[in-house]
Amino acid sequence: MTAHLSHTLRSDALDNRERILDAARAVFAVAGLDVPMREVARHAGVAPATLYRRFPTKEMLVTEAFAEQMYACRAVVDEGLADPDPWHGFCLVIEKMCELNARDGGFTAALISTFPNAVDFDARREYALRSIAELARRAKEAGRLRPDFALDDVILVLMANSGIHAPSPTARVAASRRFAALAIQAFRASPDASPLPPAARLAPPAPVSRGPAEPGDEGGLAAG
Repeated sequence: MTAHLSHTLRSDALDNRERILDAARAVFAVAGLDVPMREVARHAGVAPATLYRRFPTKEMLVTEAFAEQMYACRAVVDEGLADPDPWHGFCLVIEKMCELNARDGGFTAALISTFPNAVDFDARREYALRSIAELARRAKEAGRLRPDFALDDVILVLMANSGIHAPSPTARVAASRRFAALAIQAFRASPDASPLPPAARLAPPAPVSRGPAEPGDEGGLAAG
């Protein structure tokens, strides 16, 4: 009986953790990282005390919520670096990072934030940015990427991509692909008239209610 109860409690705790992480990704995608922790708890259907017991700070919640996406980001930049054609690799990174962001809207905010207490997360973030910069250098040397390109332009594209609102996840991804294609054309060293992906039907952003700020919400988050 005791063993069964212990297993049940562990199962409930795991379910709570996954509900919290799913809710955090959904809420951060819509409202950004400034949304109060209790709003995440409300969406997860758990008490605020349960959330804080699992994730005492917002920094811990954000880095855990987007850990899988950060691994996917590393895989994308590694794939780009491995491409023998640096311009093709660069385009691949832009396309796949925009799609990654379209599927998990809060990811870009996590990518461009600094987390002093999350050493592993910050290391993966810095690796991704350094790799993109190296890929851009190679593409410039090949004469395919415009010479005035700066790494901040990728951040700008991802931030703009985060602003895409669509009536469904499928439409959001479709719109993101078209936007990535537009960005890539702007990055080319010479004009290109390649056809764009199909346009997607978009929708205005839905209003999001936010409660007053609460202790611990800032969690050391700062634009990097």
